[in-house]
Amino acid sequence: MNNKQSFRATIQPISEGEMRPLWSVMIPTYNCADYLRETLASVLAQDPGSDVMQIEVVDDHSTKDDPEAVVKELGRGRVNFYRQPENVRYIKNFNTCLQRARGKIVHILHGDDYLLNGFYKKMGLLFAQYPGIGAAFCRQIYMNSDGYWHNFSPLEQSESGVLSNWLERIASEQRITTPSIVVRRDVYEKLGGFDSRFTYTGEDWEMWVRIATNYPVAYEVQPLAVYRQSTLGSLTQSSIRTGKFFQDLRKADEIIQSYLPNYIQKRMASKISKRARETYAFWALNSSYQIFTNTGDIKACIIPVKEALKFGYSSLVMMKLSRLLLKIAAYQLKEKLILSGR
Repeated sequence: MNNKQSFRATIQPISEGEMRPLWSVMIPTYNCADYLRETLASVLAQDPGSDVMQIEVVDDHSTKDDPEAVVKELGRGRVNFYRQPENVRYIKNFNTCLQRARGKIVHILHGDDYLLNGFYKKMGLLFAQYPGIGAAFCRQIYMNSDGYWHNFSPLEQSESGVLSNWLERIASEQRITTPSIVVRRDVYEKLGGFDSRFTYTGEDWEMWVRIATNYPVAYEVQPLAVYRQSTLGSLTQSSIRTGKFFQDLRKADEIIQSYLPNYIQKRMASKISKRARETYAFWALNSSYQIFTNTGDIKACIIPVKEALKFGYSSLVMMKLSRLLLKIAAYQLKEKLILSGR
């Protein structure tokens, strides 16, 4: 086993002759039972039956709520429930989902996200039309913690079908939320599970690039997956404030760049890496401003700025930093004027 593979869970093939559904909808949860009802309802509304679809909630030993009660209430025996004997954190829980999946196509659907009607029909059509693809995803809708839609992901192309130049695009920026993508199980069997070197983020981006280096990927233009963005007090937001979120993104970029020379000319690989670093430097700088406007804590917003500069000192990054400093200065002046009554 090489060094890269040692960080990936081995996903064992299903035994020959075993009856298998087309779909495995695997729903990882952890202290999100309040949202789980909406998630399950969106799947059950599209349920083609147990012979076609496995539906299972895989709970990472929740301590603040009872997802099993929600499964019993809504699933009524149709939805399986598995509870980890101890908290294993989200990447190992994702890999447990892959290992327990029996279907030919696997969908990992976060327990706080949901789908719009037609998701499985549209995704299934893509696999039927393009049997050589390894994965397919749809355009995504972003909602806030209260469930209000506020944005859509960019349109990757004007018509549904196999994406062109997809490796270059996905290697330069994470463009897929996990609930929007479905993957053939034998792809996970060949490539392995999610990379355990990550702590807060990056494991999904690395996986989608890994798939893109080995298989064509298809795209559905209709937005059918709704992704809940993290709240201010969430683990993701905490990791942004400490800088660990961006450290994981740099780690992901380094791993991803090691894949590219085999598929893309070295000069192009360098440009892709530069775009990725600038994208996440901008993200860190934007996060810094959000922290400042939400908390007024100038010291707290310095950490994301330092992380941004670790992605590089390109002219665009330095221009963005200058604008950030001006915005913070203007914000502080405005607050002083308000307090002084002017």
